[in-house]
Amino acid sequence: MGLFRAPLEFLLLLLLLLGGSSGSFSHTLFYKYLVVSEPNEGLPQFITAGYLDDQIFTYYDSQKKKKVPKVSWIEKVEKEDPDYWTEGSKVLKATQQVLEADLRNVQKRYKQNRGFHTWQVAYGCELRGNRTKEGYSQYGYNGRTFLTFDKENLRWLSPEPQAQITKRNWDANTRWSQRNKWYLEEECIEWLEKYLSYRKEMVPRTETPVVTMSKMEVEDGMEMHICRIHGFYPREIDASWTRDGEVWLEDTFHGFVAPNADGTYHYWISIQIDPKERGRYRCHVEHDGLQDPLDLAITVPESNPRLFISIIVASIFLACVMLLAGILVFIRYRKDGYRAGTTRVDSPSQGQRKGLFPQDGVLNCQGFFFCC
Repeated sequence: MGLFRAPLEFLLLLLLLLGGSSGSFSHTLFYKYLVVSEPNEGLPQFITAGYLDDQIFTYYDSQKKKKVPKVSWIEKVEKEDPDYWTEGSKVLKATQQVLEADLRNVQKRYKQNRGFHTWQVAYGCELRGNRTKEGYSQYGYNGRTFLTFDKENLRWLSPEPQAQITKRNWDANTRWSQRNKWYLEEECIEWLEKYLSYRKEMVPRTETPVVTMSKMEVEDGMEMHICRIHGFYPREIDASWTRDGEVWLEDTFHGFVAPNADGTYHYWISIQIDPKERGRYRCHVEHDGLQDPLDLAITVPESNPRLFISIIVASIFLACVMLLAGILVFIRYRKDGYRAGTTRVDSPSQGQRKGLFPQDGVLNCQGFFFCC
């Protein structure tokens, strides 16, 4: 039975990885929903989680039947809405029923009434440093995209023939599509800014970034220099390579702003240069923990060809492990006699949820999802 406890964590982490971002001054709010056709003691039939940037802040599953906070700062919402958690639990309980029905419908579309299958919903929004906004909404079946919302043209896109019936129904409901667009571009952003303010009040600290340099030799006499920035908080940071005082993008590579175990973050940027021009380049860093921007000149430490490789491996190791584990778990299910199936999807309207894989049904009291 130990194997069956794994999919819950793997699927949540895999969903999170799909929403990764590398922007410096960018914040995201998104929600993930998952329904499985064959639950057990270690794997609830329905789970959902809310993410602010890369941090889970709310969670609910069909076994606990209670929406709960995952971080201390979200508890502040009770001061403005004492019924936030109880009402949210009721909504998610009703949502589960709708999404379970959606999964059964989609399985029928694929003629896969038996076996282990998943129905996923994901939607969210992003607020960038220049105040531009982005929003997305997707539905998925067994880890594959089923329907994606094109909010600019108010239509649904799908590569799956089995999704065409739902696509036509949703495309015809222009009022509902407009509601989706409004939610993703307006209401979601309002909640994002509100949650950011909660977090800032509860976690007002700043941690100064520590910047280090390393070098490795590359072919044709060129050098690769890596500027590592670690131990900083808050997450927002602006780091770039400059040449003669100007931002230089040629032959540069950027990592992802990623969390450390202690709640701080780390980041890296690299550049490939001619060693004769080392003096022209600087690693430029701006962060709230710094009184003034930092410009660090390239040093010439001992070459360590393995260092850059280790940095890259560390950055993608978690993603690879989660992906491989998810694949292995799915293969094990198939070997145990499970067969793939599909579900049917509904469209979102104005709910508070955002995700990558939507499901049939209403996910919240505001009717974010529209049944087929």
